[in-house]
Amino acid sequence: MLIEKNKSLRDYNTFGINAMARAFVSIKSTEELNALLKSYRPSDLFILGGGSNILLTSSLDKLVVHINLKGISLISETDETVEVEVQAGENWHEFVMFCVDNDYGGVENLSLIPGNTGTAPIQNIGAYGVELKDVFISCKAVHMKSREMKEFTGEDCEFGYRDSVFKKSLKGQYIITSVRFRLTKKNHILHTSYGAISDVLSERNIESPTIRDVSDAVIDIRRSKLPDPDELGNSGSFFKNPVLGADEFKTFHERFPESPFYELSSTAFKVPAGWLIEQAGFKGKRFGDAGIHEKQALVLVNFGGASGKDILDVARRIQKRVKVLFDIDIEPEVNVI
Repeated sequence: MLIEKNKSLRDYNTFGINAMARAFVSIKSTEELNALLKSYRPSDLFILGGGSNILLTSSLDKLVVHINLKGISLISETDETVEVEVQAGENWHEFVMFCVDNDYGGVENLSLIPGNTGTAPIQNIGAYGVELKDVFISCKAVHMKSREMKEFTGEDCEFGYRDSVFKKSLKGQYIITSVRFRLTKKNHILHTSYGAISDVLSERNIESPTIRDVSDAVIDIRRSKLPDPDELGNSGSFFKNPVLGADEFKTFHERFPESPFYELSSTAFKVPAGWLIEQAGFKGKRFGDAGIHEKQALVLVNFGGASGKDILDVARRIQKRVKVLFDIDIEPEVNVI
């Protein structure tokens, strides 16, 4: 277990922010993790996964612990389903491709989402009508103080829209080490009506799509809208789509009847934050080396030399303008550090 001093985190966050860590260690086993937690106080540590959902606004005067646990294991299977356990350090998209290659259905709509598997439950990642909770069985996590390993069920995780217990009452207390999923082996339930998936399938004259067809469509859609973090620093969608109550939505929709929306229930309506930001005039705007992507207003980007504070300043400018125009608060999906 090698601890490095004064380590640049540029290659460990998808925004490409050149923040420095006082110390850095890559953890490759639960034994290493347990030994580390035995030697350090939780307050002295910063836990880092794939770095796809963080904005570093300053250097970290802590030991940065990179969770690099690897492995995908088949736990059990029936004629209909399969259960797999995925270690926290596995790249999420590579896991999805593993499922597609093996014709395991359920996560194909979540193709090309950046980040690692261990952080996926924290965010309850989702896209194109599917969320992680739909295939989630449980996750194992170690308590940072007691070092006790606990298994969390879906109910324990209290999943919500881009939310979980790990972002609320248990924030900063546990480190997820592995996640279990239940996937289908046949009679896959495909979700093709959300977004542009059905349009892409129609253009390709695919009437009976496979999970690979759906995955390919999602990948092409995402690539057409979202920049590659290796080429242009970003963290995907920076803001959550706001969910409005019935009365609030009625007032909003009367003022802006042209706005797209999704009815979640009779009392909850989701409005696309990207539409709000674009209407506010920010799409494609650049403020020095920080800005908003030209094809997707939800994506804040680092054109090369932006600091985390530069990105945060742009985000706050957007929030303020959206509030003035629409009387709606939009919240970051990204964790600002």
